[in-house]
Amino acid sequence: MTDREELEVIVKALDSKKARDIKVLKVEELTTLANYFVIASATSTTQVKAFADEVEFRMGEKGVQPKSLEGYQTKTWICLDYIDVIVHVFLEN
Repeated sequence: MTDREELEVIVKALDSKKARDIKVLKVEELTTLANYFVIASATSTTQVKAFADEVEFRMGEKGVQPKSLEGYQTKTWICLDYIDVIVHVFLEN
């Protein structure tokens, strides 16, 4: 999948679960970590997990698995690393 295709799947997944403040940041010229960061917020730990689960499910349907996952223990912040696209889901403070 191209970066753009990944972004489309990720943003649609977050939007379908009503994630708040979805932002796509193009960072490829600022860092070597990724080409894009996708940031979204949630109002509860249940939503944080649900948003991350939906992204992982929809990307999995496309045959793409995250390189790493962080934050599932606390569910206040979850990071899914898809190499070129990194997804951050935060609990609103």
